[in-house]
Amino acid sequence: MLHVILSALLFLCITAQAQVSYFPPKLGTTWDTLSPASQGWCPDRIDSLYNYLDQKSTDAFIVLIDGKIVLEKYFGTYTRDSVHYWASAGKSLTSMMVGIAQERGLLDINNPASQYLGTGWTSETTAKENLVTVRHLLTMNSGLDDTPTGGCTNEDTTPVCLQYKADAGTRWAYHTGAYRKLESIVSEVNGTTYTSATNSFIGSHIGMVGLWYNGVYYSNARSMARFGLLMLNKGVWDNDTVLHDTAYYNAMIHTSQTFNLSYGYLWWLNGKASCMLPQTQLVFPGAIVPNAPADMFCALGKNDQKIYVVPSRKMVVIRQGETSGTPLLALSSFDNEVWRYIDSLPCVTTNIAEVKQDHVIRVFPNPAKDELHIVSDGPLGSIVVYNAMGSRVMKYDSNTGTASSVTLQVQYLPRGLYLLQSGNGFSHKFYKE
Repeated sequence: MLHVILSALLFLCITAQAQVSYFPPKLGTTWDTLSPASQGWCPDRIDSLYNYLDQKSTDAFIVLIDGKIVLEKYFGTYTRDSVHYWASAGKSLTSMMVGIAQERGLLDINNPASQYLGTGWTSETTAKENLVTVRHLLTMNSGLDDTPTGGCTNEDTTPVCLQYKADAGTRWAYHTGAYRKLESIVSEVNGTTYTSATNSFIGSHIGMVGLWYNGVYYSNARSMARFGLLMLNKGVWDNDTVLHDTAYYNAMIHTSQTFNLSYGYLWWLNGKASCMLPQTQLVFPGAIVPNAPADMFCALGKNDQKIYVVPSRKMVVIRQGETSGTPLLALSSFDNEVWRYIDSLPCVTTNIAEVKQDHVIRVFPNPAKDELHIVSDGPLGSIVVYNAMGSRVMKYDSNTGTASSVTLQVQYLPRGLYLLQSGNGFSHKFYKE
């Protein structure tokens, strides 16, 4: 039994360092696919997902696994070439931009923002303004007022609308106007427009095509998916390292300050003990998307623009469209509901009895959570478990080879579809919930 547990732990360590095996060509429309059947996904459940997305005013939906397209659906008159705004999901793109600019020696995130913007970019005193570093802008921790007075909005970037609320580093607040100064900083230090910098830093390396307009990024859904795939593979596109700074990459997708555990460098983080949301100072217990994998990090924009990245599943999920009918914030109940549909895609059965080589074998429970029991009226021999990508994740060898019942500890495995094979020729699929 200890061997089984250690095998599972070893698998998790390998998974944490796993690299994506496929990247689409940077030019053209070629993009390899995986059939939904290869993932054990039921056609009727895919239809239910699509019906839900259609009802929620979705324009484009893409699911990648290991870089390949498993699902790609466009609704109404929207097509693969249609362009849509990212809204605040573009903040996460800017996070990568700032990291590349720092890596190139163009800026230091620990320096005051005024070093790059000049003094007077806010209405604060010079002393208070100089407390605001580039990192504070990355973490929504600038201390600037996210509900400014005098007819200003959260998105305004003029000095009169960037008003003092608290010292930098003492308060978290979702503030688009303060964030957008990062776009100005990167443009300034690179000596180009922000669109040109984005194409140079990222787009030309991964085949992403888009443009910034009034501080918002626009592209088709596949370009959005390309960026998600780059993030899944830790800033590396095939053999081209777009971001070398692994410390910065890790900082992007880990808690960046003590106030909102669910926020990194302009990335939302799932699986944390608590979270804060836009337009409120309340701290809510629990993860931002309880139904989604705990290791998911995501770019979230108004009207439900989504980039979900799930390292444990090598998965990227893209959604573009209009509001799903939930509040017009970066987060909404749509996130939780769409993950309920995604995790319902596998075809599963319970307490299956099968006959192979004159032996009756039962596998239960299915889906399994912590333990998977395998019972036979004859010897099972060795047992091997494979994930949906065909990689071996667990192996059990009995001392005598005559064991007729085995309990596998599967609580360490990520959720998903697995194939179980025993030495006597028996094979069976099970789902880990």
